[in-house]
Amino acid sequence: MKKPELLAPAGNMESLKAAIEAGADAIYLGGYMFGARSFAGNFSNEEIKEAVTYAHLYGVKIYVTVNTLIYEDEVETFMSYVDFLYRASVDAVIIQDLGMLDLIRQTFPLLEVHASTQMHLHNLEGVKLVEELGVKRAVLARETDIDLIKEIKKSTNIEIEIFVHGALCISYSGQCLMSSLIGGRSGNRGSCAGSCRQKYDLIANGKKMNKDSYLLSTKDLNTLDYLGDLMDIGVESFKIEGRMKRPEYVYTVVKLYRKAIDQYCQNKKIEIKETEILELKKIFNREFTKGFLFHEEEKNFMNSKRPNHIGIPIGKVVDYQKGFVTINLYSRLQNGDGIRILGEEDSGTIVTKIITQKRQVKEVENGIVKIPYKETVKVGSTVLKTTDKKQLDEINFLLSKKTRKVSISLELELKCHQKPLLKLFDGKNEVVVIGEKNVEQALTTPISKERIQEQILKFGDSVYQITDMLFKIDDNIFISIQELNELRRKAISKLNEQRIYYYPYQKKEYQRSVPNFPVEKKKTVFVNELYQYKIVEKENWDTIYVEKEELFNTIKSDSRVIKKIPRVLHHIFLEKERFLAGELGTFYLYPQAFTDWSFNVTNSYTAAFLFSKGAQLVTLSHELDEKRMKLLISAYKNRYHAHPNFELIIYGKEEVMISKFRLLKYFNVKNGFLKDRFGNLYPIEENKQFMKIYNYKPRNMKGYYYQYGINSLRLEFVNEKESEMRQIIDEF
Repeated sequence: MKKPELLAPAGNMESLKAAIEAGADAIYLGGYMFGARSFAGNFSNEEIKEAVTYAHLYGVKIYVTVNTLIYEDEVETFMSYVDFLYRASVDAVIIQDLGMLDLIRQTFPLLEVHASTQMHLHNLEGVKLVEELGVKRAVLARETDIDLIKEIKKSTNIEIEIFVHGALCISYSGQCLMSSLIGGRSGNRGSCAGSCRQKYDLIANGKKMNKDSYLLSTKDLNTLDYLGDLMDIGVESFKIEGRMKRPEYVYTVVKLYRKAIDQYCQNKKIEIKETEILELKKIFNREFTKGFLFHEEEKNFMNSKRPNHIGIPIGKVVDYQKGFVTINLYSRLQNGDGIRILGEEDSGTIVTKIITQKRQVKEVENGIVKIPYKETVKVGSTVLKTTDKKQLDEINFLLSKKTRKVSISLELELKCHQKPLLKLFDGKNEVVVIGEKNVEQALTTPISKERIQEQILKFGDSVYQITDMLFKIDDNIFISIQELNELRRKAISKLNEQRIYYYPYQKKEYQRSVPNFPVEKKKTVFVNELYQYKIVEKENWDTIYVEKEELFNTIKSDSRVIKKIPRVLHHIFLEKERFLAGELGTFYLYPQAFTDWSFNVTNSYTAAFLFSKGAQLVTLSHELDEKRMKLLISAYKNRYHAHPNFELIIYGKEEVMISKFRLLKYFNVKNGFLKDRFGNLYPIEENKQFMKIYNYKPRNMKGYYYQYGINSLRLEFVNEKESEMRQIIDEF
């Protein structure tokens, strides 16, 4: 069995070193630009070069995230940054933007590219598309189940990467606009505000249905018990989420997954102790789920009680007075620990004083204790430990020891009247160093073989450990300690140079040929219900889009009606007909389709790629403002000397989220709204496969966009009543 790669996150150099020490095979990290975790510490250019050197010495690969959507005015800077990463010899770049993927593959054909989970690869056909583009690895959507992964593995030759641990998004990655449209911080641009982790209510039939408030907050993924299933089907890379987590978290999680992988490779069995799971919970957890990857039931997928680290329970409040809380403790507590006490509003503190039996102590195993506490809390409240100082101290002690080493073999040859020779071999690279002076015959006291061996094996702070050695040493010889040290130093230096490898650099010209579409002024509309179709039926529309199957079958005799294909489609079964594609797999099978806003077209390169492959119409992204839209169109015309067939949605409640978790089903109601803390109501719509949440207010972009080069303007109706629709249509 080939061992899968264990891929660890690093938000800074400390986390990178922790991941390597814990046994990671590869690290993914982001720079200061174009990464989907802009609030992580991230790496400067100099730090990236340092990270590559450090990691490569240990045989660990470095992948850099450049997985945001790119605007037209950023392309030049983006490609300069990719050029820097290429020259810095990173092992791969991770990409979301389809246009930038095409541009990189053409410009730097030897640079390894991985398709980010942000690219929304969730079916076989989408994976085949990026494979044909020369992508080395596809990071599948977290919602992709193991049965579909098996199918993808059997039907493609591309490497597959799967998230196995860490935070989950409630929405399909790359398809969430919630943070962008509500808070002005785009998840597709690396600035997600975590809108799904906020408080919401479910309103159905005018009533609040929920008791707990964090309705969209998921548990954390934990697949330790199921890694063997993924290994058996040949998944190449196991990815741990956590670029915004502390080094101690990275170390704990990576070390445990390293152990599990190694166990299964050796014994086809994984045995994780309860104490090890406890350490995992202490470092960070929101409770655990096996995720949709392993068919988790929806009721076990969410943690609606609270969205943050819950730690482990350690006691109950038995009294509170005069700024002190009294706790019946059943688990260890010490100064420096962080605790949280649950209530209507949770509160917490760092423990600075512990009083037990009227005396002050630094730590205690159990019993009745008093600690200073500013917030008033209720008797009976649960006390959680969210930071364990002893755990952190132990991890940092282990990190300081730097026990991870690269195993090498050593051969030393000292022959009288010949120059000394030292060979080092790491299993791939061999270096040979020959000394400058001949080994002398001892005139008085020869140097002992034991002394020679002792000295040559002093590898000190290097990354190497000698696991195999061969000595060919003549009797009665002399060589100075200084010469032995120099021989070893040169050998280590040469082996370091071999291990710090550089990729061959090649740069070519980008080119795309696109069709020239006629300049038009079309009007299109999307309807969600039969009554809405009846309202628009007699109007002068060029196209009427419909997604619901039943509605489409009812009105498809209207020649203007085009089927809108969902943006989530795990298995594609379509007849060849005109339609509006919502995701890459559909486009792969039927490239003559129209493409919807969910293709995230934010630059002219993405548009050109789609048109060059056969797209008849391209809808621009919701994440474009008017200025960037004009810039995109202008750049397209100037570069390709052709007129594009762009559509722009100027009215409609955007789909801010699409999820495999279904909130209405969870609460057993048919219709409902998500209500935020400001009282805004977000319509929810569900079918048997997924849930959509729409924005509480419609986008309403008034303006004469035809003059910029837009060919088609679209209105989208979700739950608007007749009077609203007629007013909007009249203004249009």
